[in-house]
Amino acid sequence: MEREHVLVALVEDEPGVMQRISGMFTRRHFNIDTISVGHTEKNGLSRMTITFWGDDKKAEQIIKQLNKIIEVVKVTKMESDSIQRELALIKINTPDENSRREIVQYANIFRAKIVDVGKDSMIVEVTGNGGKVDAFVKLVNPFGVKELAITGVTAMSRGSKPQENNN
Repeated sequence: MEREHVLVALVEDEPGVMQRISGMFTRRHFNIDTISVGHTEKNGLSRMTITFWGDDKKAEQIIKQLNKIIEVVKVTKMESDSIQRELALIKINTPDENSRREIVQYANIFRAKIVDVGKDSMIVEVTGNGGKVDAFVKLVNPFGVKELAITGVTAMSRGSKPQENNN
């Protein structure tokens, strides 16, 4: 059964690593849905979070292939109870005071932030799981979404232990 998988790879912070990893997906005809990369608490390591759709067999194959890449230090498959977040910046059309007031109310309900107010638009920052982000975008869509930028998923295992290699 196909479902979304979330993998976290600790990789050496070197030029070309992301290209090698995305190239591995391409060569095997796997599609990356989201990819998010950033520095970690350890100097010289980056944390790469990758989401894709597939069955469990496909996920295991990807994990094995990732582990063959020299710069990959550790790969972890995130479980459903892991903490997973996305961030969205949404520029919304607000031609009048009523629309502005309504957007502010929606932002408060979703614990979102108004990060910019222009003459005829507002930019709202929403952080949460993908469902929350999607629900907010759907809610404000009738106002007119001028621009939308959504990050890839960032994920971390629950508890006090650092990322484990559970592949």
